[in-house]
Amino acid sequence: MTATPSTMLPLGTTIPAFRLPTATGEMVSSDVYNSRPLLVAFICHHCPFVRHIRREFARFTSEFQERGLAIVAINSNDSVAFPEDGPEGMQQESREAGYTFPYLFDEGQHVARAYGPTRTFHVFALDRERRLQYTGRFDDARVAASVTTHDLANALDDMLAGQPVRVAQTKAFGCSLDIL
Repeated sequence: MTATPSTMLPLGTTIPAFRLPTATGEMVSSDVYNSRPLLVAFICHHCPFVRHIRREFARFTSEFQERGLAIVAINSNDSVAFPEDGPEGMQQESREAGYTFPYLFDEGQHVARAYGPTRTFHVFALDRERRLQYTGRFDDARVAASVTTHDLANALDDMLAGQPVRVAQTKAFGCSLDIL
């Protein structure tokens, strides 16, 4: 879990639509969220950083869903190398963390290639037109006691208020996400 630079897509980039299955096989298309801002989080079950923040992330996402933000999480990790990142592990994580958003499986890493995350946990906040407004980390801490900036919350507050995002790019950190 070392901090490394993220692959930074240019702000304002229009992100392509996707259609992926949940861990239970239900297909979810990003098109169902048209005209709503969308948060896409790349996570996986085995990553200690994701495991550390998952309950706070679940609480956080519930709060922002109430404010009209659509949210999906995507697991693009290699489930052969990390079997716990397969559909069963994803279902377990969703239950344990209390996720209220679709948790999607990008087995072929097609969506990951389009977005370019380098870590789990890496988020992408898109406005109603699917333009990238924020990319990076959840906050600046690796342990709860050391949170000093709430990067994602601040960016979403700005975006949902129709204001320019003050800090639009930060470095994601967590486990490596190797795009094959």
